[in-house]
Amino acid sequence: MGKIRAVIVDPKVQGRLALHEVDAPTPTPNQAIVRVAAISLNRGEVRRSTSADAGWQPGWDLAGTIETPASDGSGPPQGARVVGLVRSGAWGELVAVSTDALAELPANVSFAQAATLPVAGLTAYHALLKGGSLLSRPVLITGASGGVGHFAIQLARLSGAYVVAHIRYPDYEALVKAAGAQSVVIGEDLAPAREFGPYHLILDSVGGAVLGTALGLLAQDGVLVLFGTSAGSEVTFDASRFYGTGGASLYGLILFHELKRESAAVGLKRLANLVAAGQLRPHIEVEASWTQVAELAQQLLDRRYVGKAVLHIN
Repeated sequence: MGKIRAVIVDPKVQGRLALHEVDAPTPTPNQAIVRVAAISLNRGEVRRSTSADAGWQPGWDLAGTIETPASDGSGPPQGARVVGLVRSGAWGELVAVSTDALAELPANVSFAQAATLPVAGLTAYHALLKGGSLLSRPVLITGASGGVGHFAIQLARLSGAYVVAHIRYPDYEALVKAAGAQSVVIGEDLAPAREFGPYHLILDSVGGAVLGTALGLLAQDGVLVLFGTSAGSEVTFDASRFYGTGGASLYGLILFHELKRESAAVGLKRLANLVAAGQLRPHIEVEASWTQVAELAQQLLDRRYVGKAVLHIN
């Protein structure tokens, strides 16, 4: 078995992430080997790396070229440009990816753009699906300047929704308006969002007091999709207002659970086609070599940038 370079957890180095030689992947029949060109960072995988055992290989998002097609005949052919998603280990020169988690890229979609799509794009896509038809319906997105939020604003607008974005800092107002938010609520308090509700669908990644307020902003039969708790996991809310609304529901979303119902390949193809058509624009804040992974991972945890960080394999 040959060797490749990959990012692993190394507790001996600053930032706990470093490039090391590891065994090249051995694919199962339904896996293709992808030569990775670009990866992107997500807070969840970076956070896990701060406590993971030595040798663990992080990484979810990747884009690159099919080196070896799946032996069962499924998936893209050799040389195809693809975007893909794995449970761990995406940050390597060669990665084995199940063909149901790969989508071919249109010619005008770059590897950098594609690498932003798997976790952030698919999370936004699946969260919005919970609202059914969004045509002319109010949708509230908290944490709207983040990777998922930025995609969710654009996808909700494409679906015909009236989009209200909640952000903590005024510095990001122009960003969310450019993505398509028609109204913006700024600050720690979500209560001013009541002016634009009640909401058919709310996407929340903040938790804490924001979630408590949001539960009282739903319309009848409205859905709140919760996929993060960046401000805290303990929540106090007005239970009588919530159930008294009638039919309101709270849905906990974990992406890899959603992908048991619809393969990642389906959503990735749709997202990539939207990027190709100029209807979906990834917000790439940082592009760098993957040799800088530890530094940029720490900056992500420290919230030093709001867009996606894309690292190129070189």
